Order: sequence, then structure tokens, then C-alpha cells
Amino acid sequence: MRIALAQFAASTEPADNLARVRWLAADAAAQDAELVVFPEAAMCSFARARADAAEPFDGPWATGVRQTAADLGVTIVAGMFTTTGDDRVRNTLLVTGAAEARYDKVHLFDALGYAESAQIEPGTEAGAFTLGTHIIGLATCYDIRFPGLFTHLARLGADLVVVPTSWAPGPGKLHQWRTLATARAMDSTAFIVGVDQSLSPSSEGSRRPTGVGHSIVVDPTGEVLLELGDADELALVDLDLDLVADVRERLPVLRHARRLG
Repeated sequence: MRIALAQFAASTEPADNLARVRWLAADAAAQDAELVVFPEAAMCSFARARADAAEPFDGPWATGVRQTAADLGVTIVAGMFTTTGDDRVRNTLLVTGAAEARYDKVHLFDALGYAESAQIEPGTEAGAFTLGTHIIGLATCYDIRFPGLFTHLARLGADLVVVPTSWAPGPGKLHQWRTLATARAMDSTAFIVGVDQSLSPSSEGSRRPTGVGHSIVVDPTGEVLLELGDADELALVDLDLDLVADVRERLPVLRHARRLG
């Protein structure tokens, strides 16, 4: 499967970000990508109040992404904020194209002096979709710190887990990102494709960045196949997802895991 990693720094204007999604997806499609993965909050940067930007899952931003996927013949995964009918919104992954799905972020980043739950309502269910003959799991940013989600997705049959991210910078954060992506690949014996917002300055100029870049691809044995830098970048990688079954046969950690206590 040819997968495009579309690393960019979202602005606070959904219309501008939709234009970026269209441009990057067209570039990926021209290079024969089957799946194009965008960061968390691709619709609107965390620099803006989430409720100000949130739309229904069938609203204009999602509709624009769906039309882009249909026009280009690709499947897109992109982060957005969806309305709930309450004060808080959902941090949602939109999947559209050859498959249609959604995932609402389950684990909220209430840590290091930040409270995502003040504006976001958590999801309650794991998310996955089928593309061709393969199941692809869905996770978002802080989810990567929770191995149980990834082993759960693997037991559902996921050969690959995509992890759109807005990984804010800070002491040790880049090291943690690399380590966690590698560990989750090894926990689940699945490919991991993590796509972060870049560190590149956006139209807000000096605002605090909402990503460190370094989008990453890790194979089921923990080998890093690709890591980007910190700037905007579109990169493509060809993954043989059929290799997952062989790795799981040779290294059956999912079968060996025991429930204790």
C-alpha cells in the first residue's frame, strides 16, 4: 500500500486548511498514493478555541474533504473538530474515500498543565476501517501513550495504525514521540504511521507551535522506516501489510499476553 504522510502546520482558518488538504492530496494522488494521512487538527489549529471552529461531521469542511477524496480517487484521514450539541466538541478523525469512518479521540491530554477535556468531550469506542484487504486502526496523538488501545486494534485485525498528531514541543517531547511510536509498533506487531503537524511558522506568525514534525513510519518489529524533519513535507512510503501476519507468527506477543490480577 502506498501511503502519503502530509505533514503541515494548520492555521486557525478551516477554509485555508481545506485548500492545503486539497493541494497536498492532489500531489499525493499524482504520485499514486492510495491513502493520504493528515495531522490531528488539520481542520483548525489548537491555537483557536475548538468550539469556534467545530462543525457537524457532515458539515462544509468534511464535505470538502470528501469531495477531494472522491475527485482524486484516494482515501484521506484528517483531523477535525465536530459538534456535540453541548459546550464541548469532539476531536475527530474523518476517514473518507474508498472507506468512510470516524474516530473520536478517547484519551484526552489532561497533563503537563494543559486540560484538553475543558474543551473536548472524549470518545468511547475504538476506530478502524477496511481498505482493500487490510484493516487499519485509528488513534490520535495522546492515544499513543496507551498500549492497550493498540493491542486492542491489533486483535481486531489491524495491520496498520495511523496516528494523526499535534504533538506540542517541550523538553524531551521529540524523544518521547519516537520512543512511543516504536513501542506501539512492537506492542501490536503492526505498522505505525504517525503524522504530526510541522514546526513551520504559520499565518499566526509567532504563535506557539502545535507540532514538532518528525512524522514517522515504524514496522511491526520496531524498525523505523521513515522519519521526516520539522518542516512542512509530503512523503510517500510503500508498505507491504501482508508482512504483519508473518511477524505475528514468528513473534506471537498478542497470543502470549496474559491477564494478571
